Parts: sequence; C-alpha cells; structure tokens
Amino acid sequence: MTLTRREFSRHSALTGAGLALTGSVAALATAPGALAAEDPAGTDDDGPGYGPLLPDPDGLLALPRGFSYRVLTHSGVTRLESGEFTPSNHDGAAAFAGPRGVTLLVVNHELRGVRSRWRHPVPLTEGLVYDPAASGGCTVVEVRPHGEVAQWVGVAGTSTNCAGGGTPWGTWLTCEESEELAGQNGMTRDHGYVFEVDPYDRRANRDPQPIKALGRYAHEAVVIDPRRGHAYLTEDADEPNGFFYRWVPPQGFRHGRGRLRGLADDAGVLQAPRCFDSRGRLVDDLSRATRAGTVYGVDWTDVPDRDARTTPVRQQFADSAITRGRKLEGMWWGDGGAYFVSSYARADSPAQHNGQVWFYDPRRRTLTLKVILGVDDGYDGPDNITVSPYGGLVVAEDGAGAQHLFGATDRGRIYPIARNERNIGTEEKPDYSEFAGVVFSPDGRTLYASMQSPGIMFAITGPWRRHSHRD
Repeated sequence: MTLTRREFSRHSALTGAGLALTGSVAALATAPGALAAEDPAGTDDDGPGYGPLLPDPDGLLALPRGFSYRVLTHSGVTRLESGEFTPSNHDGAAAFAGPRGVTLLVVNHELRGVRSRWRHPVPLTEGLVYDPAASGGCTVVEVRPHGEVAQWVGVAGTSTNCAGGGTPWGTWLTCEESEELAGQNGMTRDHGYVFEVDPYDRRANRDPQPIKALGRYAHEAVVIDPRRGHAYLTEDADEPNGFFYRWVPPQGFRHGRGRLRGLADDAGVLQAPRCFDSRGRLVDDLSRATRAGTVYGVDWTDVPDRDARTTPVRQQFADSAITRGRKLEGMWWGDGGAYFVSSYARADSPAQHNGQVWFYDPRRRTLTLKVILGVDDGYDGPDNITVSPYGGLVVAEDGAGAQHLFGATDRGRIYPIARNERNIGTEEKPDYSEFAGVVFSPDGRTLYASMQSPGIMFAITGPWRRHSHRD
C-alpha cells in the first residue's frame, strides 16, 4: 500500500498519532531525548549493553569486560599481497561469507585529491585503475578461519570513497563523496560516481566503470531493495543541503553481478524526495523533525540532470519544492526498508540536532524518525550504521571529543560498545579519530569496525547477546 499526500493526511487525522511504527527496531527512541538517558561512560547493571568500558593497556580500544579485539589491518604496518602497505583512511565496509569458513570484507579508503597528498594511497594495481591521479579506492580483506589475513586491491584511482553498500547478489557498491570533474584539482577523469566491486572474482573488477545511471554528486551510501530492485542513496553535501535519493531501474531490468555497470548512462529514473507532514504540508528539511516517532509521507520527483555537469543535482530544485537533509551519511537495509543517518544539523539548517536515524518504508512510502540526539547529549555525529543480529542498531560515532561505537536497543536505550583510546592529537589538545565501517560477520560472532585515521581495522568478539524486550 502506498499513500498519496491526501491519503496520508486523512489517515493521520483519523488515528490522531500518525502511522504505527514497524520493524524490529520500531520502538527506537520513542520519546524526545530518549537517547540521552544513558551515560556514555558506561551503563548500570540493570541497563542494556555489556557494562562499562575498560581502559585498554595498549591504548587502542576500550571494551566491556569479556570482550577482546584483534587488529586485522593497520595502514603503514600491514601489507597487501602485492607488498605495498595497507592504504589509510578506512571507511565504509561490508562482510561476505567466503568458501570454507572465510570472511571477505570490502573496505573503502576515503582519500581525497591527488596521490601526492597521502603517504599511503590505494596502490595503482594494473587493470583496476579508474583515474591514475586519484588516491582512493577499496581493498578486499580475506579473514581465514585460523586467523590469517590477506589483502588486495578491489578498485583504485577513485576519489573520497566514503561509504557504500553491500548488494543482495554479494558485491559492494563504493561511493565517491566528490563532485570533481576532469581538469579540476589534478583529476584526469570525472568523479562523483558509484562503482561495483566483486570480492569473489578479481577478474570482474578489471577496467572499472562508473555506474552513471545512479547520478553524479557527493555520494555517501547506497542500499538495494531486494524485492523491488530500487536503489536508495544518500548525499553528504551542503550549500544547499543534499538529498536522500531513489533510483528506479528500467522496465525489465534484472539485478546481478556486473549488470549495473552495463546500464546506459540515463537508464532508469533518479529521484529526490518531497516529504509532507500529517497536514499535507511540505517538509523542506529533515531537521525540522525534533521528536522521535515523527512520520512523514514521501513523494518522489525526477532529477532533471543526473550527471550534473553544469549544475549540482541539489541545486536543480527550489527549496520550496523538495526535502533536504544535512550530512546524510551511512545506510543499511533491514526490516524491509532503508535506515539512514543525518549526522548533525547546525545553524545552516532549520533546526539543530546532534544526529538522526531515519527509516524509509517503501511499502507504505513513509519516513520515520527512529533516533534523535539533542545538541547537549553525550553522543553525537552518528555516521556508519548496521542492523545488529542481536536486535537494534550499532552506530559508529564521528563527532566531537571521545569517539564510540554504540548500540541502540529496540526501545531506544543506548549503550557503549567501544571507545577509541588512540590519541592522534597532543596531550594538551587530544584528538580521536572517527569510527567507520561497522559490520557484523555473516555468522554474527564478530563485529568489524575501523578507526579512520590512520586506518586500523578491528575484529571485536565477546559475549554478544540478544537484548530483552525490557531494554
């Protein structure tokens, strides 16, 4: 069932409280400020989570009692199969089940600009290079059952590979958070696209081609609706704020390995959202939602020029005709819809917050605010997210001060999972890198996550448990 603007308004008026929330994390943060109730330093014995975080004698990762970590990759320390050092600036990631107990991880490296800017750019592996001037790309990390780790390049010569998304057919879509054209800032080819990386078949990654049908803009993340075939994408941009997009495939198109790169540049339809409240009024910016549980209806409007060679996509719409969002970041498909993050909103947005998590229900065509962090809450700047096999969400923090991995239960209570203890600043002015690339192993036993700077990937294990309905 989909709702027109008029039907949405009538339904909301009849129920008096909007649409019911759905999905296994349907009750996340059902009251304003719910996520501020927990102390970021730890939880009490009766609260959710695994208890307070214990300092790490090695100064890397504070974890609850009973948990441990292992470093899988470390930029400038570990090496690829080809002998080069692991690239820096780890970001979005996905995990795939390989043969004979192997786990395959695809990891983005958010490296912007020319290669000379970085000590450890993604190596220009023959046959896997899009633009030889660009620093970014992806690596594939193979974790074997007895702990051995191998790494190789999945794609090179791309720019600012921030997040992306795994596909139902077992590949990774890596997103360029860039809008540079050939000839700008040293680039030799256009950037701002999505590329597909196959962790199982290295030959499939040769001669990388952008998926231009998904548009050219400051891409952040992408998910695929496995039932309908639609792609949903986020844009991390401002002046003006960016969009949450939908791409509708052309009639008769069937997804599968490598098929997206074979599409025509104008295949399907790229669309931007028009959200409306229970009275049928246009919502111009997602920051206007200040109460968790807020539900908006969604219409979709076609993007006039998706390749945006003269005018960025987000500037092709008047503010009175579209719904924008500040720093739209990580995404994850779960519970029949798309979760996505607005990392924060400040004075350039209609209302300020320290982070939102939204859920788009494609069946009902509604957008529900699941999580909101106030400007004075203990956590801030949610970025990459994943749906936990133990219920609720796990969120990577990219905010000010201390940086955490934290969980949110189905009832909206939050708890710490890890804290970055590696100070990359000074004793007088400490600085801690963001977390990124949070994802569980296919069997749910291991949580993978990275510190972006300098680029360290961890495998975290411990007494994971499903939270009770009281949490």
